[in-house]
Amino acid sequence: MTTRGVRIEYIEPLSPAEKSGLKKGDIVISINKHRIKDALDLMFYSAEENLNIVILRDGQTINLKIKKGYESLGIEVETFRIKRCRNKCLFCFVEQLPKGLRKSLYIKDEDYRASFLYGNYITLTNLKKEDYERIKRLHLSPLYVSVHATAPEIRNMLLGNYDALPVLEELKKLVQSKIKLHTQIVLCPGFNDGEVLEKTIMDLYKFYPYVSSIAIVPVGLTKYHKNNLQPVTKQKAEDVISIVEVYQKRFFKKHGMTIVYLADEFYIKAEQNFPRISIYDDFPQIENGVGMVPLFLHKVKKLNIPKLKLKNRIVTFTGGSFYPFLLEFIKKLKEKNIAIDLIPVKNNLFGESVTVTGLLAGEDIIKTLAPYVEKNNIVLVPEVTMKDSENKFLDDMTLEDIEKILEVKALKVGSEPLDLISLIKTLS
Repeated sequence: MTTRGVRIEYIEPLSPAEKSGLKKGDIVISINKHRIKDALDLMFYSAEENLNIVILRDGQTINLKIKKGYESLGIEVETFRIKRCRNKCLFCFVEQLPKGLRKSLYIKDEDYRASFLYGNYITLTNLKKEDYERIKRLHLSPLYVSVHATAPEIRNMLLGNYDALPVLEELKKLVQSKIKLHTQIVLCPGFNDGEVLEKTIMDLYKFYPYVSSIAIVPVGLTKYHKNNLQPVTKQKAEDVISIVEVYQKRFFKKHGMTIVYLADEFYIKAEQNFPRISIYDDFPQIENGVGMVPLFLHKVKKLNIPKLKLKNRIVTFTGGSFYPFLLEFIKKLKEKNIAIDLIPVKNNLFGESVTVTGLLAGEDIIKTLAPYVEKNNIVLVPEVTMKDSENKFLDDMTLEDIEKILEVKALKVGSEPLDLISLIKTLS
């Protein structure tokens, strides 16, 4: 990592960057006299129509003038080194991981740049004055913030950081800079539920519309957790739903927006129907598991499923929480004589209480599928189980391992109903 400027890793063909003579390996020092420190500076300062770029190439400084108009400059630069989290959260998922998993899983990030670029949640506990100034200057909006509780003593206990400044004061700095915020509360029974939860919702609501969404998600506990936290039970899920529904109705009546949302898992644990699809507004935190299942079911209802004749039997799988919902879709496919079977996979790596598909390991998948698949079957692997470009599962097993061990063809499939239909069409 260079300490001065940022190195170009890729140049888009026929882009203004390529036409101007920029090359892979060049180090961008400044744009229009603004020093470039990372991808955020590049994104912000390259937005102008006319650029005066200073680069370093083979030890020599070169000035380039680029008239790009409204086009993208067309370059990608090296990734920045992620700032690490120094909190010791009682519920930290990284601290609940066994050894031997993909190395990137053990990185505890707390970086406002990754929050803006990728939607990562930050706690604001490591921001300095210059960070707030930069967020304001570049208008890095929206940011995603883990709040958990607005009462300082409760929040600091959950974070395992008793030096953390009151979160409402930190949020106020961002709101004063007109930064839009998506906030989350990881609900830990006995700590930030009940009256504490209600206070947190109302404290955050006071910053509306800059705090534009409040998502409540249940604490995730693997069999390796050590802090005696309790999972969200059916009764607790029912209690939380009752509390949140009151605020949803109140906020919607006043603003036409629900503002506060519950993760799908609450309704699953409570064995209740999901609310109407409109309750999720524009699905601001769907990647946080908020509205993902009801939106999937909504899309299934509108889908026109064709009759297809497959050359090979298809087998796919999912985690326990999504199984009953995906099964209804699979039944519709079977009604069209599509030869496909769905297998639920239990999570032995993290414990059976972890039921989301994205946390399934390759070994558990292979062991579960082995009795059900036959040679030359096609296994469709949900892409959420492999979050990097190397087709690796959490335990470093690969898509190729599935093919070799089970003697099948393995293909990745997206999470949308149409993704599954489209892939099946290519196999017919």
